[in-house]
Amino acid sequence: MFKKFLIIACLALMTNAGPALAKVSGLPDFTELVDEAGPAVVNIQVTKFGQRARSGQGGPNSEQQPGQEQIPEMFRRFFDVPGNPNFDEPDRRGAGSGFIFESDGYIITNHHVVEDADEIIVRLADRREFEATLVGSDAMSDIALLKVDATDLPTLSLGESASLKAGEWVAAIGSPFNFEQTVTAGIVSAKGRSTNAQQYVPFIQTDVAINRGNSGGPLLNLDGEVVGINSWILSSSGGYIGLSFSIPVEVAMNTVRQLRENGKVSRGLLGVMVGPVTRELAEALNLDRSAGALVNNTSPGGAAERAGILPGDIILSFDGQAIETSGDLPPLVGANPPGVTAEVLVSRDGDERVFEVTLDALEGDDQGALQSADGRAKQSNALGLAVESISADARRALGNPKGGVLISSVESDAAYRAGIRSGDVILMINNEAVDDVDEFEDLVEGLPEGKAVALRIFREGQTNFFAFTPSTEE
Repeated sequence: MFKKFLIIACLALMTNAGPALAKVSGLPDFTELVDEAGPAVVNIQVTKFGQRARSGQGGPNSEQQPGQEQIPEMFRRFFDVPGNPNFDEPDRRGAGSGFIFESDGYIITNHHVVEDADEIIVRLADRREFEATLVGSDAMSDIALLKVDATDLPTLSLGESASLKAGEWVAAIGSPFNFEQTVTAGIVSAKGRSTNAQQYVPFIQTDVAINRGNSGGPLLNLDGEVVGINSWILSSSGGYIGLSFSIPVEVAMNTVRQLRENGKVSRGLLGVMVGPVTRELAEALNLDRSAGALVNNTSPGGAAERAGILPGDIILSFDGQAIETSGDLPPLVGANPPGVTAEVLVSRDGDERVFEVTLDALEGDDQGALQSADGRAKQSNALGLAVESISADARRALGNPKGGVLISSVESDAAYRAGIRSGDVILMINNEAVDDVDEFEDLVEGLPEGKAVALRIFREGQTNFFAFTPSTEE
């Protein structure tokens, strides 16, 4: 009798386990998606050519630096002394990902993948390789457009990031650490994330595993459509820790369209410096909640000032789209071309007012600050600070600093720990004035290794000195 009862109990448990197994088997299956999308995802290899050894190989007429005359020729051949013509400056190589969106060879990747590259090689999933031409590149959206000489290539369909919801499944295909056709999956964590360095991009945040080499690859929804372009991760170690960020496909395609039609990207400019609305500020201004963008300053003669917007106003919406945080405003403004008239809803003294604003043009586009062609946006130097020239409108909005270069991103941990941030203006390096990007480069190149450097920084109308020792390992 006991054995019969035990058998019945076991059968009951097995029956109850059925729904749990069914739930597990109901998780997304990405195999069909990968089969269809994988062939259109490419690996990108870039090379920045180094300096080649000069002819003559150290003969009697070779150039020598001061002091080299004391070094016998037979030793100069084998030691990398300054100015030695027998030693090459090696090529610098990098890698990333991309995807084909038109069958005649148009490919999308990240600006930072191909920036300053002398040679770009695109490798397809079927192992074919092509040398690519850079059609155009935009630093502010981190999008680059490439073209290879080929036809009938596999392509990816474009979806809509606007319809994505937090918790929705997405997948990425790319070449992390040069492991081609690597597939990772996760969920959308949030939308509309912004950074100081790329304030015109409302990033999609996911927990999809992204690492070096994934940059420029597609973020796909369950229908296999591109909804984003994988761009960067937030990490203290340099590897994936669960915070990945992708450029919405709408932003990418707007950039691609302008690059193809005009060779550059034009963005509207409102002419305001904005900040967050804190709980205390919302209470003081009789706001229901701490939402919107506080106008800290307006550019003299700029679009906002002409329309009547004043410092202290709280921007609640732009052209009908609500502004929840100050970071929501720049992407909405930048998505419009110059000359567009938009309605801006503000709160002033507890009352709501609507202003019609005709947007100015964001300066710097024609000078290549948004393109890699002349490299005005500089990265990778001894200080670990990416800097760029300051446009006239940006200078007015910053408070009219005299001279200087704008920090677009802080790559160095040492600089970040010292308190230096994106958006700061470098006025001096070791008491030497910095008036433009070229002067910045010259001063940085002349810095001695292993010694602390002092930067005079302009921030929010005030100047301060920050000192740190650049790390040679960064």
